[in-house]
Amino acid sequence: MIYCIESGDNMKTSFVATVFNEQDSVDLLIQSIISQTKKVDEVIIVDGGSTDATVSIISRYSEIKLFTKKGNRSIGRNYGILKAKGDIILISDAGCILDPYWVRNITKPFVDRTVDVVAGYYEGKTSTVFQKCMIPYVLVMPDRVDPLNFLPATRSMAMKKLVWKVLAGFREDLSHNEDYVFARKLKMHGVKIIFAKDAIVSWIPRKNLREAFFMFFRFAKGDIESRIIRKGVVLLFLRYIFGLILIMYFIYFELLFYLYFLGILILFYILWSILKNYKYTNSFSAFFWLPVMQITADVAIILGSVAGI
Repeated sequence: MIYCIESGDNMKTSFVATVFNEQDSVDLLIQSIISQTKKVDEVIIVDGGSTDATVSIISRYSEIKLFTKKGNRSIGRNYGILKAKGDIILISDAGCILDPYWVRNITKPFVDRTVDVVAGYYEGKTSTVFQKCMIPYVLVMPDRVDPLNFLPATRSMAMKKLVWKVLAGFREDLSHNEDYVFARKLKMHGVKIIFAKDAIVSWIPRKNLREAFFMFFRFAKGDIESRIIRKGVVLLFLRYIFGLILIMYFIYFELLFYLYFLGILILFYILWSILKNYKYTNSFSAFFWLPVMQITADVAIILGSVAGI
């Protein structure tokens, strides 16, 4: 654990976020941070070189300290934290909307001087069945949260600036999943992390299948680039390799009748994709979108992993 002299009530706070071509969402993020029930001491946004109206939108707010630093999220986030004057760094991302009590709830645990990092929670802000079907593939659903092992993500987190400094910040060679790598480093160094389930950020999901595919692709590629091998991804590869071997075996030995058996397995896979996540949607349309989302995620993860390798 990393100690500071001050208690959480006396420590200055800085909010840091990075943006890049976020003209459709940055205003919602800013409005949600400046309208908090507990105010932060400064708000810093680092733009990565946007070519749309992002910068002009941010410039309307005199309370925002705007910096430009071309590069990926890690480069921008490290730059913003370096410029921050606060003892506690609050972090969220573009595409997020902060609950009005987010600042109060995510800084409250720092009253205990032994707390180094606070992991806030995040939920999906959906407007379509498609987005509802995507949420379980991207976020940790409430009934699956393990408070003792919940890792902080940059959608909703706070940490002592000293922690960031001691651990040399976010890896700037990583363009994807850099926060997961940082979170694992926190655990490895024994940093004290507290989960604050009431520090809630709403995340706006992708709006169509193309955007969802590239999101899954980037996540998978980022894992491999970070040398992270998830158990679920290994099982996914084994599942498809086994299915491909069965198809080749049945065709080679002209056991075409057994292809019906394979069809039954595929049907069960489709039903499984519906049953495991339908409770989060409660919509008849989910019977179509959940299998489509499963297959899309599978293909994107396989291709993204191969690209990462």
